[in-house]
Amino acid sequence: MFDRSERGDRAILLCPTPIQRDLRGEQPDRIEEFRELVTTAGAEIFEVITSTKQTIDPKFYVGTGKAEEIKNAVEINQADVVIVDASLSPVQERNLEAFVKARVLDRRTLILDIFAQRARSYEGKLQVELAQLKHMSTRLVRGWTHLERQKGGIGMRGPGETQLETDRRLLNARVKSLKAKLDKVMRQREQGRKQRKKSGTRMLALVGYTNAGKSTLFNLLTDAGVYAKDQLFATLDPTVRQFTAIPGCNAVISDTVGFVRDLPHELVAAFRATLQEAVDADLLLHVIDDSNPEHRDHMKEVYKVFEELKIEDVPTIEIFNKIDQSGHLPEVQTSLSGSPDKVWISAHQNLGIELLIKTIEERLLRTHLSLKFALPMSLARLRAQFYQLDAIREEQIDDSGQWQIEVELPLEKWRQLAKNNDNGAVFVQQLLADNNIDNNENPQDW
Repeated sequence: MFDRSERGDRAILLCPTPIQRDLRGEQPDRIEEFRELVTTAGAEIFEVITSTKQTIDPKFYVGTGKAEEIKNAVEINQADVVIVDASLSPVQERNLEAFVKARVLDRRTLILDIFAQRARSYEGKLQVELAQLKHMSTRLVRGWTHLERQKGGIGMRGPGETQLETDRRLLNARVKSLKAKLDKVMRQREQGRKQRKKSGTRMLALVGYTNAGKSTLFNLLTDAGVYAKDQLFATLDPTVRQFTAIPGCNAVISDTVGFVRDLPHELVAAFRATLQEAVDADLLLHVIDDSNPEHRDHMKEVYKVFEELKIEDVPTIEIFNKIDQSGHLPEVQTSLSGSPDKVWISAHQNLGIELLIKTIEERLLRTHLSLKFALPMSLARLRAQFYQLDAIREEQIDDSGQWQIEVELPLEKWRQLAKNNDNGAVFVQQLLADNNIDNNENPQDW
């Protein structure tokens, strides 16, 4: 084996490219994003090697000829690390590293490293470390290559297997400890969310692709003073602030972590606690970089994460930011049902912000439904469900022995209750009908 450099700042990039994407002219943007990721991690790029091989080589990921090209580039540039814009298996990573005589990192490891550099809060550091350990668990053998083979003969049988098992045991113990600490943080955050729900506070969450301008918009809407810079993953830690731009509306906005293409599953799982702010939001503000020619692909990546988190049904406003660079004018577009769902703005130049605030106000008014009604004692189970959802605003028992209650819920929650197979569902269906609410209407279009 070779001696690994401790520096790791002289990088050779390998960007595998399917031929059809290359012919469509989309690949340069992907390469540029990968270059930006590497620069964000603190490495200096000396050469970019592309590969249009259609099949994946089980040994090196790329063919032997391309591996030779990478090896020559490492020798010529005296590079410390080869960074591959793909997810490598532990075997491919180890084989390529031994062949080119330099450290090899794949896209997942690179993003995990950036997150480790950027995490500032206690929660953020716990989440990143947990993601790193889960990723590392499949690659433990790389750190103990001098012990991994059992030698033959009396007195020559090495302790490799024992050492690896010890490493796994220590790693699993640390993972268990981190999960316990994160569970405690999640419980604390959950208490805060429940308190906001009980007080009738509307919750908005800024989401979107990294570097779309979420933090800049967050600062503009809340005067939060959150760190905002034109770079990938400028902020990781969630921030919640009061949103006072709408008179008479008690609301808060949370700024969540940005997404990126091929976001590692370990990070999605680890940051589930952070992204819970988006899961529980009454309204999602999806910020999109309108000046980026690939913003449609970026939107697909964001919605892919939404599917993983099961938050596709939360009402969403698509905010096309940076129109000062794209040339688009401030504008609001509505859906077929007449509900505003797209806004073009520039947070940096303060363009279209009034349009955005009016759109948020209209969607918030459309999002929740508050009803007062008498609930019979026989429907105690439905009352318990309202309490579980922190939806009861007022309650008292009248002379006839019924509960006189006021319940406030997002419309989609009302419709979910109306679809349950119990007596409460029939009651909720009649309640919605009495208030002229169509139970079959799409909540997004209401």
